[in-house]
Amino acid sequence: MGIQEQRADLDRAVEGRTICTTLADTAERHGDLPAYSDRVGDEWRTLTWAGTRTRALESAAAFAALGLEPGEVVALMMPNRSEHVLADLGAVHAGGTPTTVYATLAPDQVAYVAGHCSAKYAVLDGADQVGRWLPVLDRLPELRRIVVVDAAACPADDDRFLTWDAFTALGRERLAADAGEIDRRWRAVRPSDTVTLLYTSGTTGDPKGVRITHSMVLHESEMVRRTSVLPEHPHGVSYLPFAHIADRVLSYYLPINLASHIHFCPDPAQLTSVLAQVRPHSFFGVPRVWEKIMAGIQAVLSAEQDEAKKAAVAAALDAGRAYVTAQEYGNTLTPEVEAAFEKANAAVLTPMRALLGLDRVAQASSAAAPLPVEVARFFAGLGLKIFDAYGMTETTGAITANLADCFKLGTVGRPFMGVELKLGDDGEILVRGATCTPGYLNRPDATAELIDGDGWVHTGDIGKLDEDGFLRIVDRKKELIITAGGENIAPSMIENMLKEHPLVGQALAFGDRRPYVVALITLDGEVAPVWAAAHGIENADLAELAQHPLVLAEVGKAVADANTRLARVQQVKKWSLLPAEWTAESEELTPTLKLKRRVVHGKYDDVINGLYEG
Repeated sequence: MGIQEQRADLDRAVEGRTICTTLADTAERHGDLPAYSDRVGDEWRTLTWAGTRTRALESAAAFAALGLEPGEVVALMMPNRSEHVLADLGAVHAGGTPTTVYATLAPDQVAYVAGHCSAKYAVLDGADQVGRWLPVLDRLPELRRIVVVDAAACPADDDRFLTWDAFTALGRERLAADAGEIDRRWRAVRPSDTVTLLYTSGTTGDPKGVRITHSMVLHESEMVRRTSVLPEHPHGVSYLPFAHIADRVLSYYLPINLASHIHFCPDPAQLTSVLAQVRPHSFFGVPRVWEKIMAGIQAVLSAEQDEAKKAAVAAALDAGRAYVTAQEYGNTLTPEVEAAFEKANAAVLTPMRALLGLDRVAQASSAAAPLPVEVARFFAGLGLKIFDAYGMTETTGAITANLADCFKLGTVGRPFMGVELKLGDDGEILVRGATCTPGYLNRPDATAELIDGDGWVHTGDIGKLDEDGFLRIVDRKKELIITAGGENIAPSMIENMLKEHPLVGQALAFGDRRPYVVALITLDGEVAPVWAAAHGIENADLAELAQHPLVLAEVGKAVADANTRLARVQQVKKWSLLPAEWTAESEELTPTLKLKRRVVHGKYDDVINGLYEG
């Protein structure tokens, strides 16, 4: 079947549908099944699919009672929890447009986003979020009402605010009095209407509001559904922000189609314990999440003193890697490799995955940035295939992916069915399909740069297609380093090699218009103390460790190892180990843990310049 035939087949599958009609269908067919669970203490509080829809309609009625008109924007700043989904669905069923705002935004950034989309309503979680909005409310004259989930954080002396309990009570009362109004509203929603407005993370300037329609998310969900290997009604864990397209698709839109059971983990620091409790059937992690899990395992393995145990684990990991490698596209799985894996899997690998809560995972995936191949091969050793995918907010998430029956580690797979993809003359990835945005909100200039006259979306990423049609990501077009000698260098390749060492948390390669490449490096805040203790360094914080001779020597080895695998012009000639981690809160990383290069360049300009002196 050709691309156009595939597209037509997908179009027929989602024709006339919206998230509203899809939720209605799921609630009717699977109403008693669990939908969303929140951990309250040591217990889980669960909504069924029927309950989710009822609560969503009540939320819609509350927004209507407060005066929400179709098309108006509702801004949401909450962690991953049921109330987030209910507020979002409520806005959609009332004909409004929800937009989730990253909870790490500073007040000025909140003012920009809320002002840019003319948000009329906001739903905030608690004191931290209220504190980010209060200082800029005078700059948001169009904002009518603000709902606060935590009643204790709701300002009592300001009639612009009301509690979530009051909001839901209003909705129940209004829905009971006139269910017909909400019924008319959600039935009037069209597939071409905006289902959410997602703002880019702003790594290169002011964030842009990406318009995403019902049709787009349903096409994306259908493509993922048809290519997944998940069991019926799978369990999943939601921990990435709903401002991130990946979690919106995997923990919100796709579950409505599959009647999945999603467990919320609002604090990523608790992810390990939640995974152990839920044992999900699927797990998505941005590369940094997989890197941190890998670093934690490596730290534990390196601390093992029993040589026999270490040898047994190493042999099992070798068997796992051989098993996964044999299944890569073009390879052959032999009975001998399969038998060795089955033995290692039963004795070592399954128990190791169980300790991580990943023993039931049928589909592990990664996106947002290319997953370093060494990370993929490490988890292959555990018998876990991480299917790397590629996409962006502007394409409703993944447009290429590795699949269970067709994958190559180190690539982001092949295009999904119905997706047209090609490379421009400069290697830029261009894409066209049903999941591509119609453009940015109130930014015709940026939309014109994004989408050309033939409908191709210009991703800004440089890629390479191999002879089998698998895509490899080189780097962001605007982030390529051009040295003083005119050499083009992809910084992410250098950074990924540096981060292969467990001690290294983050790295930034720099060298644009400079004679050679230098690097800024940070320690991994979880691994470094464990490594230090194993090497006799006690009670030292990260700043002290960053100056310790043993740590500096070990990081020097990591740099030297990376350099042996890099061309001469790519090699790191000088580096500096910084005294603190980079986080979203300290602004070097986006909320999805991608580097904000401009922020790092500005913040550490003196350090970078120092590396070029002498």
